[in-house]
Amino acid sequence: MPGSVPLPPSAAADDAVAGPPPVGVSGPAHLLRVTLLMAGSCLPILGAVLIAPVLPKMQDHFASVPGAKALVPLALTVPALALALLAPFAGLIVDRLGRKRLLIWATLLYAVFGTAPLWLDSLGGVIASRALVGVAEAAIMTCCTTLIGDYYSGRRRVRYLALQTMCASASATVFFVLGGAAGSAGWRAPFWVYAVSLVLAPLMAAALPSPAAGTPAEASSGTPAGDAPAGTGTSRPFPWRRMAGICALTFFGAMVFYTVPVEMSYLLDDLGVESSGVIGLATAVASAATVGGAVTFARLKRSPDPMLPAVLALCALGFGVMFLAGGAPLLVVGAVVNCVGTGMLLPALLTSAMSRLAFEDRGRGTGLWLAAFFGGEFVCPLVLLAGEAAVGTLAGAVGTLGLASAAVAAGLLAARRRAGATAARPLPEQAA
Repeated sequence: MPGSVPLPPSAAADDAVAGPPPVGVSGPAHLLRVTLLMAGSCLPILGAVLIAPVLPKMQDHFASVPGAKALVPLALTVPALALALLAPFAGLIVDRLGRKRLLIWATLLYAVFGTAPLWLDSLGGVIASRALVGVAEAAIMTCCTTLIGDYYSGRRRVRYLALQTMCASASATVFFVLGGAAGSAGWRAPFWVYAVSLVLAPLMAAALPSPAAGTPAEASSGTPAGDAPAGTGTSRPFPWRRMAGICALTFFGAMVFYTVPVEMSYLLDDLGVESSGVIGLATAVASAATVGGAVTFARLKRSPDPMLPAVLALCALGFGVMFLAGGAPLLVVGAVVNCVGTGMLLPALLTSAMSRLAFEDRGRGTGLWLAAFFGGEFVCPLVLLAGEAAVGTLAGAVGTLGLASAAVAAGLLAARRRAGATAARPLPEQAA
């Protein structure tokens, strides 16, 4: 990866730098802290999928509103767009005001904005409240991810970032089912679920410690020479160059990540599968493969950067099988192969980004990474739609994305070889 910085080559060296861990890594307090961070990380997923099952009912309710056919789906997608646009600013605020304070306020506002459609009668008001949900989500996701980077280091950081991916993937299915069940009581009913953040906010205030600069996570996080920690009196600019490469790769990786969840039902429909039960089962199997990929990544004791070419190649292989599939079984096999790869891809990208950031930059860096990821999510269906128009079929567009994934994988591998970085560099704070 461009801008990779060699880190101390041994666990002993990390031990000498890092010292004791910044927060407890066992016991009830640790378990509660991890639970709250994972729950907070799932709130943007709640915003993305909870109301999907009630969109037809919303469409019927606002049928008399001009343009409702185009506006109602915005209620589902506008939070992701707001998150992508505002995450960098949330990251800047995180670094200036503090992670914990912003997280608590954003979690409270998430409940206010999320439940607003219960009382709103205008479609414009509902969409505006959903945009504000995206604002709160940008702050919550940035804070939770930044705090994982602050609290943990080395293998623990990798493990919890992978766990974050697993929880997000699994919660999407749970929230979809929950939204469908609540939607039987009317299109407004699912919005009550957003009030859960009123329970999370006081628990976060009580259980999450406030991190400080100079923690062990920072001391061995791979900050390059010349990027001095706070308190040294040295002016340290934000590492724009090192973050640009990983953010560009993340933008592309997000399109790879979301292709199967977004397009699986359409691909099955093109193959003549019309049963919603079969489509739901196929999507669930693919989601389980994503979780499996994240679990696999968490168990691999390797640095993420050298793994990225192989992971992208696995994603490309899955796309290739999906392109060649003449029936549903082979399509599902290809989707599973792809989703194992994407389950590894997301934590690999995030861990790689975290390894480039010192404490004072971690909020901004996380915000930029999230903006790249959710930006890629937002454009994913648009890119595939354009690809379908160009090559004639959706399967062809997926195959083209597979070729692009293989090309990116080859480019990353060639870049590493040119840089003389074929050997896997150790994880930051390996001894932690």
